[in-house]
Amino acid sequence: MGDSAGLQFVSSYAFEAMQKVDVVRLAALSDPELRLLLPCLVRMALCAPADQSESWAQDKKLILRLLSGVEAVNSIVALLSVDFHALEQDARKEQQLRHKAGGSNGESILVSQLQHGLTLEFEHSDPLRRLRLTLSELLAIMNKVADSNGEFFLKSSELFESPVYLEEVADVLCILQAELPSLLPIVDVAEALLHVRNGDWFLCLLVANVPDSFNEVCRGLIKNGERQDEESVGGRRRTEALRQLCQMNPSQALNIRAMVVEECHLPGLGVALTLDYKPDTPDEAVSPLVSYVSGLLLGTNSKVRTWFSMFIRNGQQRKRESSSVLWQMRRQLLLELVAILPRSRSTRLPNDGGMEDEAASGYSGLREEHVVKASALLRLYCALVGIAGLRPTDEEAEQLLQLMTSRPPATPAGVRFVSLSFCKLLAFPTLVSTPEQEQLMVIWLSWMIKEEEYFESAAGVSASFGEMLLLVAMYFHSNQLSSIIELVCSTLGMKVVTSHAVRVAVTNNLSANITGFLPIHCIYQLLRSRSFTKHKVSIKDWIYHQLCETTTPIHTQLIPLIDAYINSILTPASKANPEATNQPITEQEILSVFQKGSRGGRQRFSITAQLLILYYILSYEENLLASTKQLALMQKKPKSYSAALMDQIPIKFLVTQAQGLQQELGGLHSALLRLLATNYPHLCLVEDWVCEEEVTGTLPLLRRMMLPSNTCRYSQSQLHQAFQKLPSSSPRLIRILEHLTLLSPGDLIPYAEALTASMALLLEPAVPRRILQTLNKLWMGLNTVMPRRLWVMTVNALQPSAKLLRQQRYTQNDLMVDPLIVLRCDHRVFRCPPVMDIVLHMLNGYLLGSKAHLQGHLKETADFDRQSQTISNLGVPGQPDTPEVTREELKNALLAAQDSAAVQILLEVCLPTSEEQQLGVSSKSLLRTNRGPTQGKQKLESQQLISRGVLGDAEPEGGLLSDLREVQCLICCLLHQMFIADPNIAKLVHFQGYPQALLPLTVAGIPSIHICLDFIPELLAQPQLEKQIFAIQLLSYLCTQYALPKSLSVARLAISVMGTLLTVLTRAKRFCFFMPTLPCLVAFCQAFPPLYDDVAALLVQVGQVCASDVATKVRDVDPFIARLQNLKVNPQELSLSAGGSSKLTLPLKTAEELGGADPDVQLCYCIEATFMDIISSTLHRL
Repeated sequence: MGDSAGLQFVSSYAFEAMQKVDVVRLAALSDPELRLLLPCLVRMALCAPADQSESWAQDKKLILRLLSGVEAVNSIVALLSVDFHALEQDARKEQQLRHKAGGSNGESILVSQLQHGLTLEFEHSDPLRRLRLTLSELLAIMNKVADSNGEFFLKSSELFESPVYLEEVADVLCILQAELPSLLPIVDVAEALLHVRNGDWFLCLLVANVPDSFNEVCRGLIKNGERQDEESVGGRRRTEALRQLCQMNPSQALNIRAMVVEECHLPGLGVALTLDYKPDTPDEAVSPLVSYVSGLLLGTNSKVRTWFSMFIRNGQQRKRESSSVLWQMRRQLLLELVAILPRSRSTRLPNDGGMEDEAASGYSGLREEHVVKASALLRLYCALVGIAGLRPTDEEAEQLLQLMTSRPPATPAGVRFVSLSFCKLLAFPTLVSTPEQEQLMVIWLSWMIKEEEYFESAAGVSASFGEMLLLVAMYFHSNQLSSIIELVCSTLGMKVVTSHAVRVAVTNNLSANITGFLPIHCIYQLLRSRSFTKHKVSIKDWIYHQLCETTTPIHTQLIPLIDAYINSILTPASKANPEATNQPITEQEILSVFQKGSRGGRQRFSITAQLLILYYILSYEENLLASTKQLALMQKKPKSYSAALMDQIPIKFLVTQAQGLQQELGGLHSALLRLLATNYPHLCLVEDWVCEEEVTGTLPLLRRMMLPSNTCRYSQSQLHQAFQKLPSSSPRLIRILEHLTLLSPGDLIPYAEALTASMALLLEPAVPRRILQTLNKLWMGLNTVMPRRLWVMTVNALQPSAKLLRQQRYTQNDLMVDPLIVLRCDHRVFRCPPVMDIVLHMLNGYLLGSKAHLQGHLKETADFDRQSQTISNLGVPGQPDTPEVTREELKNALLAAQDSAAVQILLEVCLPTSEEQQLGVSSKSLLRTNRGPTQGKQKLESQQLISRGVLGDAEPEGGLLSDLREVQCLICCLLHQMFIADPNIAKLVHFQGYPQALLPLTVAGIPSIHICLDFIPELLAQPQLEKQIFAIQLLSYLCTQYALPKSLSVARLAISVMGTLLTVLTRAKRFCFFMPTLPCLVAFCQAFPPLYDDVAALLVQVGQVCASDVATKVRDVDPFIARLQNLKVNPQELSLSAGGSSKLTLPLKTAEELGGADPDVQLCYCIEATFMDIISSTLHRL
């Protein structure tokens, strides 16, 4: 915006003072600088502050003293005296009028007919009319911007152009925006100011007076900006305005640049801000401009790369302009390049003396401190030319050749620079355009070949230019330039590059410590270009041996090599030849990596090799499933690795080992975790990670360090014998198990079979609890290193005795297909909490594993089935997609049935058995509820059980420490996790229903059961009476446990449903429905006293209906109804008659009287009892 070049902008010093409200710095400003900030300062001095501190009071006095000598303050005070509410109403009316008139500027409510020009009217107007004039003009511009559909326009407005009144107009503009923020959002005002002359000046003043809006304004301008700002006048004006804002607040320039990259708008602004940026501590190695542009073009974000490349291409199509940001950038880069060139360099050829007299030829070395910067510049120019399509000028090409042929010192950075120069010469041969330049390059190449050995020895790196030449040959090969291939191959003495590559020896102990160009780089490039498959050269053995010859820290090229190798196995090189693929690594080769050697039982291969092979297998299986559609179209199905192979690989143990080597493994550990979470979710349980912290933490490590080396070591046979002689061998078994707890999980692996095989012996009643808890601890430790094998052994060991006699053994695949096998165990497990904890852990894991197994099976077979279905059903529209949809639905239905069955079985386990019921153990004695009247009764029952010795050696807590209670807690914990993971399971289980006796347990023991409040209305709407009864009973417990507003609304709905059902149910169904649901009303009233009136009305209504049916049979029904109505109207009379007692009783009826009575009579007595319970609970609270 060159139209505001002569105006004074707000300085960065003044803006920082406004941001921090630094009165001392404000007082130091000159009068012209202070004049620009008067609107904000006057409002600050006049308006009531939110800060009532003494320090602000002193600052405010200083501000008033500062403003006292400025004449323009009086006009701003007059502006603030206007009624802005009336002004805003008139402005909104004018907006509506303009909207109806289609945006025309005919009539105006804010401004009457102007007698003179806008500038003269502004000069002769009072403060209110000045506000109206400016507001009318600003709203007109804002409306035009909104209707322009993104097309830029420049509106001529003498109010914003007259240099005499610019400061007064700026004052009015700032006051209007501050007082009418809803009418004039600052982002919209900023957008409108771009369309008038001097707009950037007005915008800076507006933001300076509202400094907190800086980021908001900049983000809004960037979001509304053009993708290519130098293509239009509007883009250039927007860039210049944002540039001025950043000069006013330079500390935020880099943040604004980040917004530019994030939105992919205004690329010229990003470059301009980088050119303007002056770091406090400049980096001598790489300049900010080189870093910024290199990050855009060489980063991983393809969207950003394409956006900035378009900026370069479009910028070259215009004529060279000194004001263009692109040419400013190119000029700055050229200056940086020239600054690091050796001073004595020139393109003149040496004399006839040849290369020997290098001093005479003008060749000097590149200074060591400039090598890194030179390499960065070379990479940047490669990106600019190769990616962004930059066409170098003659001057740029000349200086680039000067830099490329510089001779760096023999350091690692110098080796890197020579490699980059050589690659740039190959990639962009057009830089050499004259015979003199060609001769210069020949001399440089000869120098490079001659100095190869010296560079390798002096730099201390494995830099081989010979292997670089091999890499160059492969680049040409991938482009299929046959003549160049023959020339290069004849020079190297090779017929076929791929045949030579497979004969190159693998790098022994390959790690990230070995730098330079290695055989792995060559193989990787050949794999990417599919050269091996094109020429039918097997590369499998080379890759396998290279993976086995690895160590830490892992080389960065290994994971991309594996990915490229897997892609070459699954994806043919061309559709015409689907068999042109590489061979996968065989199962026998894979197993040999994980088997122990014959010497000392140690591993033959390093942990790095095992982790890489594991990554290869998991990634291969994942890519195989992801490629089934393409493979089905080509009628090609590569072989998957067998489940037997996967069972023999210690996946969890290897991942645990990798966790401690994350720094040395780079991204391999995170890649393995991603693959495990996708394909083996049962190996990524949260509780397993928590358990690993307990097993591998500091305290267990210290305990193992304190274990003496000559301590008694127990064998597996000794452990087995101790188990067999239980209970007499309990002390010895405890000693053995306590000793095993000191071992690491890896050292426990030999004892796994002995521990699991004898688990059934621990279910006998005389086994000490300490043995069970220690076994649980050892099992959890083993679970961190060998979970899958451990689970299979445990499931087989806990089978019922009948199955053990039949020697029925389950496999890993059996348990994946049917996880409920875990619960078909010995029934004594359900009353042994430590073993039940193990069973629940396995059940949770197998349920998760079954989901992944079925999903993988669906992907593996669905596309091939669909392909065959498509071929057999040609011409039938819609038929091919039907089987796939059906399979997905069947899979989801199977998983839902599987999960709900597991939940129902576990809930059934929570019920007391017949023997426990005979001993007096009930659900009431196992759970304390919050129901007022029944709490004392439960406590009395518990005390009676303890006094009779029914609860055995349990502590006197009302049965709370029994085995059943502990098992219930474990089950509730698992159900809580399942409901959180998938709320649909909770919905399905409660729609199926379960025994009402379990409701106190589930509501109190499962915290996530409150989600049932979401679907209880749907459950109440079911036609089955049993589901409606279950819903009301469940809701009564939920209201007591979670007295929330949502519970109140659902309880009101339940009472309304009960009232509706009263009018439609038959006599028999009415009895079946209300007998179990009327007691639930007590819980509703106890949780929500406001429901008392609704409940009382419902009880009276039910009583009236029942009384009308038995009026001729029972004489005391009418008095009963009268008593209920009296209780509803005057409940206080009952409390007075009770004499202050909190207990209300009814005349007791014998069982014979109630059992032989009419159902409606029984219901009447139930209504009265419910009424009394409600009143009793109310009095009990008082």
